[in-house]
Amino acid sequence: MASTSALVKELRSKTGAGILDCQKALQENENDIEKAIDHLRQKGLAAAQQKASRETKEGIISAYIHAGNKIGVLLEVNCETDFVARNEEFQSFVKDLAMQVAAAMPSYVKREDVPAETVEREKAIYLAQVKEMGKPEAAWDKIVQGKLEKFYQEQCLIEQSFIKDPSVTIKDLVGQKIAKIGENITVNRFTRYQLGQE
Repeated sequence: MASTSALVKELRSKTGAGILDCQKALQENENDIEKAIDHLRQKGLAAAQQKASRETKEGIISAYIHAGNKIGVLLEVNCETDFVARNEEFQSFVKDLAMQVAAAMPSYVKREDVPAETVEREKAIYLAQVKEMGKPEAAWDKIVQGKLEKFYQEQCLIEQSFIKDPSVTIKDLVGQKIAKIGENITVNRFTRYQLGQE
């Protein structure tokens, strides 16, 4: 029994899931900790998707000033209730996102925020590059689309890899927090300031 409680404790520390959820995940996966983690993540992301349509009218604006006082970020992240907005874990999560903006320099929150003319300009540049490289015409669209995906991953906060754990995207991270906290969470907007830049 001690080994089972030790496994539950380990699983909780790795996933942040509740005791009963951890016990059930371990039972259903024959005490295989890795399979139990996958099981909880799938369940959590499914729960997060169900909550995604709920309104987020509460939240916080976080300010982050990077060491040296040369980079600053203002970031608004919303949730459903004031109770969660005051929650220490939520506030710590928002601070992590503000640090992400400072370090990774995204230009937009999500790909839907990128103006159509910017997308068209990027596509035109990529197409010119592909032609210059002498790639076969049949492959042009696929290569341009691949480069555009990379642009979104670099320029859109939600699609970036998390600076503290590059194996997770910000979108996945938000999904994990929704599953753990139990409320919908949306990243609304941010402004990044860098000394000497307009």
